[in-house]
Amino acid sequence: MMRTQPMPSGPPALLKLLAHSHRWQLVQALSGSDRRVGELVTFLGEPQNLVSYHLRQLKGAGLVRERRSSADQRDVFYSLNLEGLGRELADAREQIHLGLGAQLEDDRMREALPAGLRVLVLCTHNSARSQMAEGLLRHLSGGKVEAFSAGTEVTRVHPLAIAAMAAAGIDIGNQRSKHLDEYAGERFDYVITVCDNANETCPVFPGAPQRIHWSIADPSAVEGAEEKRLKAFQVAMIDLRTRLGFFLNALAGKGRTS
Repeated sequence: MMRTQPMPSGPPALLKLLAHSHRWQLVQALSGSDRRVGELVTFLGEPQNLVSYHLRQLKGAGLVRERRSSADQRDVFYSLNLEGLGRELADAREQIHLGLGAQLEDDRMREALPAGLRVLVLCTHNSARSQMAEGLLRHLSGGKVEAFSAGTEVTRVHPLAIAAMAAAGIDIGNQRSKHLDEYAGERFDYVITVCDNANETCPVFPGAPQRIHWSIADPSAVEGAEEKRLKAFQVAMIDLRTRLGFFLNALAGKGRTS
């Protein structure tokens, strides 16, 4: 008996959504850094109402998230939902060809990373988000990326940040809180701010490193029982791990093509 081929379907919803030039530009603008709507208006060179309309389309599809700035409540930062976008892309790839869903293993990703990359992660107190990001960068890259973190104030590495990372199998107990002045004059390839206040006060580093901002809620601001507070640190750690995983895969992609 002859097998019938499935009837062809329309293009995946993701591809139709991103086929619009404005939405594609917005995804490109948010691919490396969280941005305010004013920054997106400048990036697209279009009126704010038009930019806001397309942001709503992307948000409604679960591809973009928003978070009110902790530095200025009047500002809202928009970011890509990388996990959601990854799932949609995987579905779209499989609809085209099942073999397109394959991804590089971690070891191959690390091997493809360019040598000598230096990344500095900043937040205000260098106690939680930036400390976890430093440890994650070192762990995920297998030590191939030189990872550093600092803050505008020196405090301590938060015990719950250490606990959240330890639960994920990563030890940051030997890290220390550092003032960004320790790195004055040093060269970095990327400077990543992970709190909104640090984004506003980030200094200029020599060599014009690429600046990236990720608007991540401060887990140390959560009050209540220790279990609830630890959960906030784990949520922040997972967000950082996801973002850094995509960040490193993008760098590895550049390494494979260079």
